Amino acid sequence: MSHHGPPPPQGPPPQLLPQVRNVIAVSSGKGGVGKSTVAVNVAVALARMGLKVGVLDADIYGPNVPIMFGIREQPVIADGKIQPHERYGVKLMSLGFLIQQDEAVIWRGPMVMHALEQLMRDVNWGELDVLMVDMPPGTGDAQLTMVQKVPLAGAVLVSTPQAVALGDTVKGLMMFRKTETPILGLVENMSVFTCPHCGEGTELFKRGTVDEAATRYGVPFLGEIPFDVACREGGDLGTPIVAGNPESEVAKAFTAVAEKVLAQIGPGSQAGEARRVVQITRR
Repeated sequence: MSHHGPPPPQGPPPQLLPQVRNVIAVSSGKGGVGKSTVAVNVAVALARMGLKVGVLDADIYGPNVPIMFGIREQPVIADGKIQPHERYGVKLMSLGFLIQQDEAVIWRGPMVMHALEQLMRDVNWGELDVLMVDMPPGTGDAQLTMVQKVPLAGAVLVSTPQAVALGDTVKGLMMFRKTETPILGLVENMSVFTCPHCGEGTELFKRGTVDEAATRYGVPFLGEIPFDVACREGGDLGTPIVAGNPESEVAKAFTAVAEKVLAQIGPGSQAGEARRVVQITRR
């Protein structure tokens, strides 16, 4: 006698990034705090440690990653998949590669969400240890798409030390907490300006406020990035400073942030053990 039980349960929908072990959202409460600069340089630092790294530029309205890597060409499509560009050991994909350079993107939420899904699903990312996602500023549709569609390893929040930026960053922190996304930590960008002529350090904003906020909200503090003209020039010219001048103070600061991020996504890991970590974090 045949037994007709309930139909077998449908499996979960296919994962958007099945071969990516750790997806890290790099976020900020407001624009202009150097979030893309942090995402790009930390990604290059991780690649220099021997990890397989990608950067997804999810900042739909102001894609900066093409400029920072000096790439203008449209990506190639092969076997029905968009092939990411690769530079400095990092795979890259940005909406900026697919739209006209000066074109304004005037999209409502559903279009943003659809575009983001496409940049994950239709790009041949291959196997990656870490995919850094450069998020748009704020707490809108793009952020919700990421936390809902992809199991995030965590979020890195970038702020300058002034109160306005920090207040907005805390809102972002609360959003990630509500969605149960691990907070990997806060980065204080443009912490101190060192005069290239006399070497004197000037605090453009009240230095240390981001560190205090990290303590207050019980999240890790990942470090201070000094304000460096060479860093900005490198970004404008398409050579991230970690690739162009890895021995500079600012590049070392980015590398220290990368090491702290790596220590959290791989149990007991250190940068020197990066290759071992790659095995541990495989999921």
